[in-house]
Amino acid sequence: MPSDSPLNVVLIMTDQERYDTIGALGFPWMKTPHLDRLVNEGVTFDRCFVTAPSCAPSRASFFCADYPHRVGVLRNGHPWQRASWIERFRDAGYHTINLGKMHTQPFDDQCGFTQRFVVENKDRPLWAAQGGYFYDEWQRHLFQNGVHWPDRDWYKAEHPDYETGLGTYPWPIDEKYHPDQYIGDLATWFIDEWPSEGPMFLQVGFPGPHPPFDAPQRYIDLYDDADIPVPEVTDEELAGQPPPQASYREEMLSNNHDAVKWHEKPSREQLLRLRRFYAANMTLIDEQVGRIVDALERKGILNNTVIVFTSDHGDNLGDHGHIQKWTMYDEILRVPAIAWAPGKLPAGQRVDGMIQQFDLAAMMFDLAGMEPPESPVARSALNLVNGDWEGRDAVFAEHGPDALMHDIEYYHMIRTEEWKLVRYARQPWGELYNLTDDPGETRNLWERAEHNDVKLMLLNRLLDEQSPPTLASPQSA
Repeated sequence: MPSDSPLNVVLIMTDQERYDTIGALGFPWMKTPHLDRLVNEGVTFDRCFVTAPSCAPSRASFFCADYPHRVGVLRNGHPWQRASWIERFRDAGYHTINLGKMHTQPFDDQCGFTQRFVVENKDRPLWAAQGGYFYDEWQRHLFQNGVHWPDRDWYKAEHPDYETGLGTYPWPIDEKYHPDQYIGDLATWFIDEWPSEGPMFLQVGFPGPHPPFDAPQRYIDLYDDADIPVPEVTDEELAGQPPPQASYREEMLSNNHDAVKWHEKPSREQLLRLRRFYAANMTLIDEQVGRIVDALERKGILNNTVIVFTSDHGDNLGDHGHIQKWTMYDEILRVPAIAWAPGKLPAGQRVDGMIQQFDLAAMMFDLAGMEPPESPVARSALNLVNGDWEGRDAVFAEHGPDALMHDIEYYHMIRTEEWKLVRYARQPWGELYNLTDDPGETRNLWERAEHNDVKLMLLNRLLDEQSPPTLASPQSA
């Protein structure tokens, strides 16, 4: 494809990836040479924040370039009601392809893609909103090869580490059947076979490192001696958390969500094992990213392609006494965000200004020479790269009721440089953190009278930006 042809766009998204998962971003225990290359040759947005702490609302917000309450998706299971900006690439002549996870509802909604190869959660088929279980491409692939995948019930019934492992299991069958390996195979196959007629918008969605934390053993072995920091959670921190977090922690202690059996006070050894297995899954994904880059180069289109790498949200991994998501801590809302396009973006630039993730979407349109989607809130992150913008002075997130986050109607968050506030609709309690003095968000200052002025200021701005909507009843994630 000649260099003056429309720019190809490859958007790679993981599921539930924390910011501290890429070696080149300052985390030397991580083994991620291919993502390190993208960092060293591209632009990294160091403070990119998603707008919701779970998959579907975060993704719907990103792909519609608006906040979840205006998109109409406030929890997993809400149907997507707005057209995505992917349709604009399609209508501009792009071949729009999704390989892997999108978490649309319905799961097989076209969402602006000309073709989709849908892969969703790896530990079970998902219950579709219109009724019945939805079986995806990966599950069909395993069936066609006579293989039964290790689902959450198998791990609970059969695995000796279920009670103590916090959801960590070496992948028990041939690694070629691992869903992240399958997505890598699917992506390289598609690029190799693609006829190169017209530009391509390719979204690659990896199911990992979402739990179960189950990388093949050879990746786990790479982290045998890795000294990964683990949290120390105090009783004082737990006592300061709002009631929904206690009920969520109890839900994870009592039930089998994503094959994770949580512990009230995991030992340091348990937490270290958890983080090593999580890191191993990221190294598996990193290897697939390298294969995708190699396939683009084989095809002769790498130099006319922009690669954007990000995730839909993070994972507490024991921080704040929690596992998984649904809370408004930075471990959940701050995600990796890398843009790589040699000759079109500077190499090795680290951008510190805060952005919302949908600012990356507007940037992709700018790089492709197209008008960004109409959005009342998105602003192109390319302005930050060019020095025309300092970034946002505040970012926001929100979520509705969920089967795993009980006793709430709606909660939303504002984060500035110095403060974070989380409001729970029609409740007297909430969260307030001074990020300058307490960057780890361990001391909840909500009840401290000396902070009433800043709390009122943040509440007023939050309510100006996000007013509580009318919500449907909660469903399972």
